[in-house]
Amino acid sequence: MTEPLVQVQDLRKFFDIRGGVLQRVVAQVKAVDGVSFDIGRGKVVGLVGESGSGKTTVGRTLLRLEQATSGVVRMDGVDIMALSPSELRAYRKRMQIIFQDPYASLNPREKVREILTHPLKLHRIGSASERDDRAEMLMDKVGLTADHLDRFPHEFSGGQRQRIGIARSLAVEPDFIVADEPVSALDVSIQAQVINLLQDLTQEFQLTMLFIAHDLAVVEHFCDEVIVMYLGKVVEKAPAADLYARPNHPYTEALMSAVPRPIPGRRRERTLLKGDIPSPINPPSGCVFRTRCPMATSECADVVPPEGDRPRPSECLHPQGLTRASPRHRSDALDTRRQRTLDTNKGYWPLSTYALSTTYRMQSDRRQGVAMEPHRIQSASRRSSGGRNFRHGPCYKGIKHRRRPSGRVPVACNANATSGWRATK
Repeated sequence: MTEPLVQVQDLRKFFDIRGGVLQRVVAQVKAVDGVSFDIGRGKVVGLVGESGSGKTTVGRTLLRLEQATSGVVRMDGVDIMALSPSELRAYRKRMQIIFQDPYASLNPREKVREILTHPLKLHRIGSASERDDRAEMLMDKVGLTADHLDRFPHEFSGGQRQRIGIARSLAVEPDFIVADEPVSALDVSIQAQVINLLQDLTQEFQLTMLFIAHDLAVVEHFCDEVIVMYLGKVVEKAPAADLYARPNHPYTEALMSAVPRPIPGRRRERTLLKGDIPSPINPPSGCVFRTRCPMATSECADVVPPEGDRPRPSECLHPQGLTRASPRHRSDALDTRRQRTLDTNKGYWPLSTYALSTTYRMQSDRRQGVAMEPHRIQSASRRSSGGRNFRHGPCYKGIKHRRRPSGRVPVACNANATSGWRATK
């Protein structure tokens, strides 16, 4: 078995709270408390959870942008936490980050050319002309042109700035990238473009990625494995398909039930959690989720749930209580005809509000062997509609599905535009 590229063992990051005249430490914020996981080579691992669960802190601590309180982080067998400043500087070439805010992550005083060539200068890669050539190549990879290199960041839109941030992270050819919610600050119409770009670049450069996100539908279709965090702890981790089909932890089930469905008239079950996430300064004893868990017992307050040796690790004392499928899949079973429709279009139909506006580039059409890229959910299901007018999602204009020419993909469609086709590259 191949050794994972990134190994995290018992990682902790506490932030001190100081007070009094002498500014002594009076409390600690336990942002990350005992997190362990592995990331295989070439894999994309999603990290999900509520705001305040410690996702971003995990990503920043892995790269030593934040100094860990304790724990071990290994990359290719090398303990990152034990590296000296000079050794770490050289090692950063292999680890990069895509920041969440495309507006704040770029230096407003530098042109794009300087932003992209600066990492190359720091690591003494290539001559000046070679660095310029690589900058032009990176701009082409992320869908921009060489003309954009001599512009300042304020001259770009949010989506273009995030593309520049992605290009900067690829400049030194890293092995591992932390993508810290790279689409959360963008408009929905731009999010799919950036997700498509990341997916293409991950496959082209064989990148290993930790993908931090709130949108569970994006994680389902983009990531190979998923890690669920709550209050600084990992509560469940599993392959994406298994976790979304049958969550083992009640918190994961609650997250799955909150994913919106773009099917009008479909009734669904919701697992509603009471209250807010507790303070990380004074987390609950035992299981940290017990204060909001509908299955909690008195035992949960005294016993810290072990991860165990099950094929599906889940920090819950009562995982046997979740023997049924997730709410999303239970609702699918209510209508066998629609279930067959969903199965027929598996991989083409992301089920979320994200898909109401745009969808992702999906796998090849098995029937015709051509690339299919549904930019709108309305044009993604020709086979299921049987050639009839097919109405669903935000577009209330009937669409007559027709046989598409080979090598072409459907373009965007909405209430004010008709469906059509454009050639793929």
